[in-house]
Amino acid sequence: MDFKLTEDQQLIRDTVKDFAQNEIAPKAAEIDRTGAFPVDILKKMAELGLMGLPIAETYGGSGADYTSYCLALEEITRACGSTGLTYEAHISLGCMPIYYFGTEEQKREYLPLLCRGESMGSFGLTEPEAGSDAGGTKTTATLDGGEWVINGSKCFITNASFAKFVTITAVTDKGQGTRGISAIIVPTGTPGFTIRAGYEKLGLHGSNTTELFFDNVRVPEKNLVGVRGEGFKQFLVVLDGGRIAIGAMGVGIAQACLDASLKYAKERVQFGQPIGKFQAIQFKLADIAMNTELARLMYLKAAWLKDTGQPYSKEANYAKLFGSEIATKAALEAIQIHGGYGYINEFPVGRYLRDAKLLEIGEGTSEVIRLVIARSLGL
Repeated sequence: MDFKLTEDQQLIRDTVKDFAQNEIAPKAAEIDRTGAFPVDILKKMAELGLMGLPIAETYGGSGADYTSYCLALEEITRACGSTGLTYEAHISLGCMPIYYFGTEEQKREYLPLLCRGESMGSFGLTEPEAGSDAGGTKTTATLDGGEWVINGSKCFITNASFAKFVTITAVTDKGQGTRGISAIIVPTGTPGFTIRAGYEKLGLHGSNTTELFFDNVRVPEKNLVGVRGEGFKQFLVVLDGGRIAIGAMGVGIAQACLDASLKYAKERVQFGQPIGKFQAIQFKLADIAMNTELARLMYLKAAWLKDTGQPYSKEANYAKLFGSEIATKAALEAIQIHGGYGYINEFPVGRYLRDAKLLEIGEGTSEVIRLVIARSLGL
């Protein structure tokens, strides 16, 4: 067993950490307060080659492995949850369906735009009656004269307002259940395609969250991603990779909680000494540190399995479930350590809690992930 990162992985992690702490972290509170999409930050990330980090150089990417991407994502989320989710959805959900299942023509047309940051990656799966229950998808796509005619709607879709195209799921073969779902690329300027951003969210205010509406939207038949009727299989693969990334995000937030709480515990004086000298505070910090490192090891193992071509679905779900839940717990404990100041927006730990909660919901709720894990055990 070798837990050492490669030189390339260390270089990417350290470079992104330096960038995140100097360029992203100072703006995180303002992004949260105003809800401004971090356009300038994303432009700089594109210049660093991060927007196509795990995509092959053939398609404009940086050619790094998935582990490197997750390490970068941890550091970005550690600095700002909104920027972290924007980046995760761009790579995991926006790039990967095309990268894994697209035709060569689709890869060469769309991936360079994503890798250069000229378009944000966006994936339309969730609907009012279909998310965890993908079989409940209502959006339809019917072939007519060499074009798909799409009708329906999507909700809780990330990055669409800043995308030039969105990959969506739609029922192309009625009566076939999940075997009748396909993935289709829809350019955002297509007549009948409306994107609306208006959610008032608990956290992750700088992340663009939208609704999509399709009213007889027509796109070429060639915009089908992969094989007709295999959209469900495709996004299960996409979500497995995304769940590793969500685990990395959880670690990023938990690490930020630890950073802030350690600093505060050393500076805050009560009863004549720093509160970090009290066992009650020490135990909380010890638990946050332990759980953060355990979650980090889990997402790294899952990413390593993926990079080495081994089965990784179960480990991906472990990483997502544990990483997301310890992020929320770490944030709650960080607020407790800060006492009254933890409830004041002058300190960042309240933001960490609001941002962390989404990780237990997005890309599979904790309850769904537990079901998936149970099924992998043969139940």
